[in-house]
Amino acid sequence: MARDKKLFLLDAMALIYRAHFALIRNPIRNSKGVNTSAVYGFTNTLLEVLEKERPSHIAVVFDPPVPTFRHEEFEAYKSQRQEMPEDIGAAIPIVKKLLKAFRIPCMEKNGFEADDVIGTLAKQAPAHGFEVFMMTPDKDYGQLVEEHIYMYKPSYMQNPREILDEKAILKKWGIARVDQVVDILGLMGDSSDNIPGVPGIGPKTAAKLIAEFETIENLLDNTDKLKGKVKEQIEMNKEQALLSKRLATIITNVPVEFDEKDLELEKPDEEALAVLFAELEFRTISKRVLGQEFRIKDVKTSAQPDLFNQEGGPVKEAGPLQTFKDKECSYELVNTDVKMQALAAMLKKTESFCFDTETSGLDPLQSEIVGFSFSIKPGHAYYIPTQADEDETKRILSFFKDVFEDSAIGKTGQNIKFDILVLKQYGIHVRGKLFDTVLAHYLLEPDLRHNMDMLSQTYLGYSPISIETLIGKRGKQQKSMRDLIPEDIVDYACEDADVTLQLQRVFEPLLSEMKVDKLFYEVENPLIYVLAEMENKGVRVDKGALNEYSKELNTDLVRLEKEIFELAGMQFNISSPKQLGEVLFDHLKLDPKAKRTSKTKQYSTSEDVLARLAANHEVAAKLLDFRSIQKLKSTYVDALPLMINPKTGRVHTSYNQAVAATGRLSSTNPNLQNIPIRTEKGREIRKAFIPADDDHTILSADYSQIELRLVAEISNDTGMLEAFKEGIDIHTATSAKIFGVSLAEVTGEMRRKAKMVNFGIIYGISAFGLAQRLNIARSEASEIIRQYFAQYPNIKKYMDDRITMARKHGYVETLMGRRRYLRDINSSNHTVRGYAERNAINAPIQGTAADMIKVAMVNIHEAFLRENIRSHMILQVHDELIFDALKTEVEQVKRIVEDKMRNALKLEVPIVVEIGAGENWLLAH
Repeated sequence: MARDKKLFLLDAMALIYRAHFALIRNPIRNSKGVNTSAVYGFTNTLLEVLEKERPSHIAVVFDPPVPTFRHEEFEAYKSQRQEMPEDIGAAIPIVKKLLKAFRIPCMEKNGFEADDVIGTLAKQAPAHGFEVFMMTPDKDYGQLVEEHIYMYKPSYMQNPREILDEKAILKKWGIARVDQVVDILGLMGDSSDNIPGVPGIGPKTAAKLIAEFETIENLLDNTDKLKGKVKEQIEMNKEQALLSKRLATIITNVPVEFDEKDLELEKPDEEALAVLFAELEFRTISKRVLGQEFRIKDVKTSAQPDLFNQEGGPVKEAGPLQTFKDKECSYELVNTDVKMQALAAMLKKTESFCFDTETSGLDPLQSEIVGFSFSIKPGHAYYIPTQADEDETKRILSFFKDVFEDSAIGKTGQNIKFDILVLKQYGIHVRGKLFDTVLAHYLLEPDLRHNMDMLSQTYLGYSPISIETLIGKRGKQQKSMRDLIPEDIVDYACEDADVTLQLQRVFEPLLSEMKVDKLFYEVENPLIYVLAEMENKGVRVDKGALNEYSKELNTDLVRLEKEIFELAGMQFNISSPKQLGEVLFDHLKLDPKAKRTSKTKQYSTSEDVLARLAANHEVAAKLLDFRSIQKLKSTYVDALPLMINPKTGRVHTSYNQAVAATGRLSSTNPNLQNIPIRTEKGREIRKAFIPADDDHTILSADYSQIELRLVAEISNDTGMLEAFKEGIDIHTATSAKIFGVSLAEVTGEMRRKAKMVNFGIIYGISAFGLAQRLNIARSEASEIIRQYFAQYPNIKKYMDDRITMARKHGYVETLMGRRRYLRDINSSNHTVRGYAERNAINAPIQGTAADMIKVAMVNIHEAFLRENIRSHMILQVHDELIFDALKTEVEQVKRIVEDKMRNALKLEVPIVVEIGAGENWLLAH
């Protein structure tokens, strides 16, 4: 008898992959160029089920991101699979957001595949009165089918959907029982999962053998009844057959509980769906689900994220990607002195070459070089292995020292700063004109990713050898390149150099075509040498001072905790959002309208929530202080001593040129750009940054109000330019203009308001935002902004012109031609479009400031070399440069630094550089 309750269990990854590859030759892209095929196809499949099958209960099950028990038993399980396409990787979190908006539960269990979770739930559900449909194109699920449990194969291309019951499975496989599916798979194997099976046994032979012997175990016990090649292969591969059967068996006792209520199909969150469909630009689907196209104006949302982070890229699918087996190439292992001498002589005659290093780790200052490769002609490359013995490695490198250090020979690389730093540890100082393919693509497509695999697939139609095929997947079992023999590395290493060279040939004309070649050759590439020197030098950190400061902050935390408990009238775990929410809103009742988060069903205690409460409730203000100090302590004060390099005794941050789309540098390990400077306690951290020794001092040089000066320059606003030229405080000058008073009559409060407008206007601050920040009426804020534009009319014109340019061309530019692409500028989503418009206004200013300090750094570096300065540039943080200066060179360094910073670009507006020196960074700033 048919049952009323229908449970659909969807195999997420199988359906996402299928959707992506179904549209591989003609992918669906949104206006940002992002491939939305996987999400689009999955959504259509989901809607087909919801509309046609009317399930009462549903769940979507994902594979976990960590290895499962099958990987532990058989290391090669699924190892042959190529890395997940980036478009699929980007689609997975969006699919999860989509399911959340549909209010459909997502499930995954570490250690087990989706098949196992689905199998476990499928076997439990019939006892609760369910008809169960396992929705997947994966044939392995046939082993689970029985009364009330079916395989549901959704429609695909021109093929209608299939529902397979026990009878259909038995007929399809030619077996007597469904559990024999795993016996057939154990014999024939499964290439998609790299299950080996028995060599030479195909589907027909497997089915015939199982029909006769019923199970693999029985077959293995009766091999004397077999003949010829079949007998030989099975007897030789007994263990492999049993292993394959175990790998193919879907586990049905995963520790997950069947909760009927959790799986009930609910009414979707239409507002959330409207936002998602608008961002994805799924107009037809939106109409199908919501009855109309994007209702985005009706959706109440504070921000609209770029769902895919634009990582899909401008991929032009023209057919299947080539791989190494399709390639004709000449890759040579160079492992004798004679061969090395010959290669070095050949390189010496070239105008430029591409090179790449293979290392034992990812830290260029602490990793060993395992080998290095060269390419001077597409399809040809050479790999030179080195030894674990450092002296022998230096001897091998000595053959190539001259060519590396020859400034007349150009060098190409992918993230070449890493290679330069690696070689520097062995006494080799790379010189010559550089070409970094990461930076080339960064200037061409600043919002996208720049890893070599993605670039190769996109621009060359070629999928490189995966590093994981050599050293295994990430985790405890992953090898080091040092563990491999040179013969295992040669193709991989040579390919890196070869592909990078080919990318150079593609990018060179594009850089000229996009008019960013000057920025590339004169700023970004020369800066690589500057940053490599800074990273290699590092900065001395006072470990003792940080330890003492940690104790001081801990005392503050204990005091604040006590005060919070007293104000709350009870003790609780401050770090528990659940407990904190209950104390604030159930016990203290600070906000009767407090909202719970949809995911955790707990009260939100985010920084925004606490900041809103802090004005009226002391406990909220103290909680903000507690969190701020706790973060300061853990992120910097306690972390910095652990980052001191044991070899050098210094902290070596890593600067990233190709991360921030604005052109600004970022830094990692540690992130020095985010050291707090607005609070007294945050500024104290700078005390720990000290000079190399008693003969040095810390010197800081900082651009004064550089962004506002650039606003005046780029907008060519007479009023603002005059204020800067006359040396009048810009906030006082602005106050006088917008409030209609003399400079002498400007009050502190007036100046505060003008300062907020000056800095806020280039970030698109609204009257509402200004009113909130200044705690004034919106009408007053509107009047201040109106007066601002009346007094500085060219700034308003600049803002309008930049938005118009972005809408017409899709990008804006800095004074040096750096482009910021704004693919959302014409979006139908008001929130998304507004964000793009603010970027159109701000990017030319922030980007020009970034270009200026980069030019200054290059020029300072070159001046130091010319004048034999022994002081060092050691840090760059936003608009500030920090130097470890010899006390005997301080005046000379000040002269060079001020000159190069002031004159980095030819501008009408005067540039002011504030310079100070002291025994630590705080005192110097």
